[in-house]
Amino acid sequence: MPESDTDFRKLLNRTLAAIIAGGFAVTLCYFFVDRQVAFYVNNHGINKITAFKWLTYSPPLVQTWSPVVIALLAVRRAFGPWKNWQHVLFVACVSLIIADQFRYSIGDAAGRYWPETWHDDNPSLIGNGTYGFHLFHADDDEGSFPSGHAGRIVGFLGVFWLALPRGRWLYVLLALPMLVALVAMNYHFVGDVVAGSVLGAIVAAWGVKLGKQASNAS
Repeated sequence: MPESDTDFRKLLNRTLAAIIAGGFAVTLCYFFVDRQVAFYVNNHGINKITAFKWLTYSPPLVQTWSPVVIALLAVRRAFGPWKNWQHVLFVACVSLIIADQFRYSIGDAAGRYWPETWHDDNPSLIGNGTYGFHLFHADDDEGSFPSGHAGRIVGFLGVFWLALPRGRWLYVLLALPMLVALVAMNYHFVGDVVAGSVLGAIVAAWGVKLGKQASNAS
């Protein structure tokens, strides 16, 4: 078996292991963590801290501008090969977009209610005591799982983590506060953030591997 095929087989095995481990962690959160943390955040007014809200702005903003970055990099490629960081940035932007699209697919299948009521009196744990999954209901009222913010954060920074490992301390400093803020604002349950992070990490790992193969093939 060619070495590249072996590498992809290993990555597939690691992906399955990550899904199993993530599923176990989400299950523990569902029964023992999610409700307790959501009520704690609400009862202590943690979600009123403005700094946490600010930290949640970055992932959608980066996604908004990712297509522009991709287009600029495509133009740059017409004038010569990318530098390594440009290749990494391209993969990171694509990874972010794909992770968020996966979030929609999984979210429609999972149908999890939100911690808080955000729009049109959507059912929620804090709003009316509604908790759990409502499978295969494609509606924003049941779209808390997995966290799209977490998927975007880890999907983007995970590419840098794998491709440019010297800056790993920086990626952690960037990602961790944003992930915590999602729970601190009661935008998501802890389990949602765990699932979104696993999703982002998987997409990032495959993005780096496929991007490397495409680069070597050219």
